[in-house]
Amino acid sequence: MTEQELIDGLKCMNEVAIGYLVGNYQNNISKTAYHFVNNREDAEDITQEVLLEVLRSIGRFRSNAALSTWIYRITVNRSLDFLRKQKNKKMFLRLETILGLNSVKDPPETLLTEDQQLEKENRMVLDKAVNELPGNQKIAFVLSKYDELSCREIADIMNLSLSSVESLVHRAKLNLQKKLVFHFTEYANKES
Repeated sequence: MTEQELIDGLKCMNEVAIGYLVGNYQNNISKTAYHFVNNREDAEDITQEVLLEVLRSIGRFRSNAALSTWIYRITVNRSLDFLRKQKNKKMFLRLETILGLNSVKDPPETLLTEDQQLEKENRMVLDKAVNELPGNQKIAFVLSKYDELSCREIADIMNLSLSSVESLVHRAKLNLQKKLVFHFTEYANKES
């Protein structure tokens, strides 16, 4: 199915076109959302929201960019919206804890092998460092390294110039290197 056939089919709510959309875009949407929110269930929820948004908004899609670029843009925006909501929830929960209103205890950690525990800790450190990157650096880095998009594709998604995206990805790498050098000692001797 060509992109134009897909767009036309989605505008008519054609079942074949909707099936094609889900079959060909769902995994990439989920993967992108996951790299922002670091939780599979939340990423799946965001994926469903994105697919519904695509179906609701396809009539407003302008063909000056690729459909995939538009879908990535929706995915990034939904993921960032989710993170903003989570930040507000965390602030509220902290306030409840401070005021003594929250008595829920965290469940005990399941037993992991030493290697699994180390891998989990390293992943958490990396995710935390990526999440602490400034907004546009984080978006560019996630789309580049996790979703393996080209800088040209990222520039289209973010409505930025190619050189701006290249600069964002480079600065993100430098910032991550500074943050991670003390945790991942094998990188300590590399120069920036």
